[in-house]
Parts: sequence; structure tokens; C-alpha cells
Amino acid sequence: MVNAILKFVACCRTAGYRVSTSEVVDCISQLALINMLNEDEFRSVLRANFAKSRREQAQFDRLYRLYFHELRQDIDLDDTDATPQKMDQLIEQLQKQVRGSENHEAILDFLSGDPMGFLELIRRVQTEEADPEQGRKFNLGPLASRLMVMVQLNDTRSRIDRIIEENPFDYREETRGNLRRRFREQMDRAYDILLREPRPHNEGVQQRTHEQYLGQLGERPFSALTPQEIERVRELIDRLVRKLKDIMSRRYASSSRGVLDAKRTIRAAGRYDGVPIDIRFRKKPPKRGKIVTLCDISSSVFSAARFMLNILYSLQECFTRVHSFIFVNRPVEVTKVLEEEEINHAIVKVLREMDIDYNAQTDYGETFRQFRKNHMDTLNKKTTLIIIGDARSNYFHPEDRILEEMREKCRRLIWLNPEPESAWNTGDSEMFAYKAHCHELRECRNLNQLVAFVEELIL
Repeated sequence: MVNAILKFVACCRTAGYRVSTSEVVDCISQLALINMLNEDEFRSVLRANFAKSRREQAQFDRLYRLYFHELRQDIDLDDTDATPQKMDQLIEQLQKQVRGSENHEAILDFLSGDPMGFLELIRRVQTEEADPEQGRKFNLGPLASRLMVMVQLNDTRSRIDRIIEENPFDYREETRGNLRRRFREQMDRAYDILLREPRPHNEGVQQRTHEQYLGQLGERPFSALTPQEIERVRELIDRLVRKLKDIMSRRYASSSRGVLDAKRTIRAAGRYDGVPIDIRFRKKPPKRGKIVTLCDISSSVFSAARFMLNILYSLQECFTRVHSFIFVNRPVEVTKVLEEEEINHAIVKVLREMDIDYNAQTDYGETFRQFRKNHMDTLNKKTTLIIIGDARSNYFHPEDRILEEMREKCRRLIWLNPEPESAWNTGDSEMFAYKAHCHELRECRNLNQLVAFVEELIL
């Protein structure tokens, strides 16, 4: 029995379990305390020692059934049955044909009752990762490996059928039928192991909390969000808005507290001969700023612009005024629409009803020329101008000098680019031409980056 336990431990280790020597010693010592003929007790001892978490229990049960039941060649056979020996003869004949093929040899070892080589092969297939040099991750690599093993299993089955049919050992028809049945059962088990995906016990897996899910969602690029995920992102935006409004309200409420201004306090108390004392503080209420947004709405760029507009209009009370413009090749003001409509309905209305050509080529230069001509009066020294776009102008003139004029007119000019920084100034991007005229230039591809920016802007 000790040898059987050691072989089972070897199978567990081959399948990816971490089984230490001390755990094996504990298991063997505990088996002496039970009736090993009672399989429930026997399996429970092994399970308690080798399946160290509920995540591993389902896989342990499969390995136990495979090793102690399915791969036992002598089950249901009497002492006079020589089928196992005849199977070994056929496997030896096959090994001569596939000599040098590691996978074929692992399959033949499995058929002969030694599963370790085949389990190691399956473990490599199941843990194979995609090529890290590829920009995107697909499962084609692991799928190709799995298909290759299936082809080799099919090849082995065909070789077995052919040898049994040719009958080089002159077996009787009854013996050949028994061989076909036993090999078919073993091959079916091999197919089952290959096709079965490892699934942990759901009860033992710590489920992701809602907060963890939202945090991970914040790392997803805007352009990759599904409609369901967009609804979740709006929940995060609502939380951010409530948080920032609370902070702003406390800031204004505490504007009457701060560092004591002794001169103003004495001067104010003079009219009452010092009674009562009217305490004055140096701290002044923060000034509200004015925001002007200029948003590119072409393709995925609008994804970032949509969420930015959503946040800014939810925080209008934190600003003196918010003006918004959208553009593809010319600016169109959408301030009134966004003020009168609920933000999500307003965005739909902007996309469907505004006079803008969505099929036109993006032209930042023409947009800046039109903005200077018609909307330059919206900028002043109290204005923060926020431009959201990828700066891809289809090789039209970038008109970066106009952007310099806009910078001179406003207090701050901030550019949010929804592309990764590694893509700036590649192809038709004019990002580096505009960079010199921006007070701040930031990558803004996901909600977490957008939230960090808005918090800095408000606070």
C-alpha cells in the first residue's frame, strides 16, 4: 500500500499539486489509524492531506478516481485472464513504431497504466500561455497544442486498431474483442482528461468583491468597455461626483475658519470697545474656475470625451461656468444641450441632432481656425481650457500657433490624450507640435486616470 500511495503522490505532483514529504509521512501514519478497506475513510485521509484547499478538491477527486479505479488493469478480471499481458505486448509493438516521439510514448504509458507522462503533457497544455511578444493575447497557442495531442491520440487509436486487425500474435477473436474494449476504455479516459478544463470548487474560491470589480474596471480603456460595463462606470462616476461635492461643500463651509487675522479682529472689535470680539480669519473662500472643453468625437476618442463631459457637468456647482465644444473638423458648441438635458440623454442628442459631419476627416487645424474666429471670447484669464483628443489631424496643417494664442488667452491649457504615450507623434499625430503650447499634457485612457485628473482639477 505504501508503494501505491507513493505512486499516487507522484501523479499528483505531475498534475501540478504541491505535495511535501512531510504530508506524505503524515498521510501514511494516519492510514494506520483507519480501516483501509473502507474506501470512504481511505479517500478522506488522502483528501485531507493532499487537497489543501477547496479549490483543489475537485481535481483531487478526479485524480483519485483515475488512479485507484480507472487505471487498474485487473478490475473485473479473474486470475486466468491474460488480457493485461496481451495489452502490454501490443503496447511494446507500438513503442517500436513511435520511438522518439515523447507525446506518443506518454500516451502509450498511460494505456499501460502509468499516467504520469500523460498527466505532465496535459498539465503543460493547460498552463501554456500566449506569446508575450504579441500585442494582444489569444488562446490559439494552447488550443493548437491541445489539438496536436488530440491528433496524436487519434493516431495511436488508429495504430492499435490496425495491429489488432492484422493480429501479428495470432490472438483468438474473443481475446481481440477484449483488447478492443479495454483499449477503447483507456483511450476514452485519455480524451476525457484532455478535453476537461480544470475548474475549481466555486465554494472555495474567494469571489471578487464589487469594489474590486469596479477597481479593475477603472483600468479598462474607454474604447474597450461594453454597454454593461459603461453602466458600472457611471456608478463609479456618481461616487466620484458625490465625493467631490462633499469636499467642496466642506471647503466653503470651513472658509470662516482658519488662521486668526489679529489686525482685522482688533479693527473690527474697536467699534464695540472690544466687547464682543468679532474674530476674523485670514483664509478666504476658494475661487471657482471657469472651464472650456474642446472634445474630439471621432471614433474611440469620443469615449473619453463622453465620460469627461459627464463628470464636469455633474460638478457644475464647483465651477463658475462650463462651456463645451465638440468637433471633427470644426467646433460646434453643445453647452445649451448639455445644460438642459440629462447628461446621458444629452450625449445621445448631440450625436444624432447636432450639425456635425461625422464622416469628415478629423482636422485640428481647421477646428482651431474656426474656434479663433467664432469662440475666442469664451477664454479669459480665469478659464481652464481642456482639450480631449488624440491630435491625429490626417496630415492637415496643425495650426499650433493658434493653440499658442489660445494658451495666452486662458489661465491653463490642459490636453488629455486617450492614446498611450508610446503612440504620440506616430503617423499623423501632431501631439509633439502641440505639446510645447500646453501647460499640462496627460494620458487619459481609462476611468482611473480620468478620476485622478478631475480630483487634481477640483481639489
